[in-house]
Amino acid sequence: MKKIDLSLYLVTDRDLTQDRPIEEIVKEAVEGGVTIVQIREKKCTSLDFYECAMRVKSILAPYDIPLIINDRVDIALAVDADGLHIGQSDLPYAIARKLLGPNKIIGLSVENKEQAYAANSLDVDYIGLSPVFYTNTKSDIAPALGLDGIKEIAKISKHRMVGIGGINITNAKAIVDSGAEGVAVISAILCHKNPKQAAEELAECIRKN
Repeated sequence: MKKIDLSLYLVTDRDLTQDRPIEEIVKEAVEGGVTIVQIREKKCTSLDFYECAMRVKSILAPYDIPLIINDRVDIALAVDADGLHIGQSDLPYAIARKLLGPNKIIGLSVENKEQAYAANSLDVDYIGLSPVFYTNTKSDIAPALGLDGIKEIAKISKHRMVGIGGINITNAKAIVDSGAEGVAVISAILCHKNPKQAAEELAECIRKN
């Protein structure tokens, strides 16, 4: 399994790229300090998803940064991605692990303390706490956990944790200080006019003592 650095996790959303190619933004973001990348595609065809993932994989390879596929185990297998991220209503973890094998990364979205506790029985590689704050980049989401929610889950979870949802330069450090190992961002990088600069600023913010 590729080593996982969860500190600055980029999740893609082509609706927010202002017609810039995903791979172009990913390259700049990685140069700025992004440590892991998840391709999330909810609206495109399987072929488009596959081709996009292959392009991003070729960009990430020289940096030895993991490529994670959201939800679609078939795409993860087709491109030989480093891992898969699943939600509570996606393919069950046990089936995903059986299909992907023991050496791939699998992350699981967790929306509350009960789900976090249940995840302790699963050998997932990390849990994504979602949403930390209100976000308009994803519909039909659970109530925001807030910093107190992260602290509560940190007390009971055996897994590495990354926060996602409404995260930007103003609150990223507080999330890490509350117990998460890293932050997952979408618009904070994708919507920035300079993705490399946005990633650099976030990475520096997270590293501050």
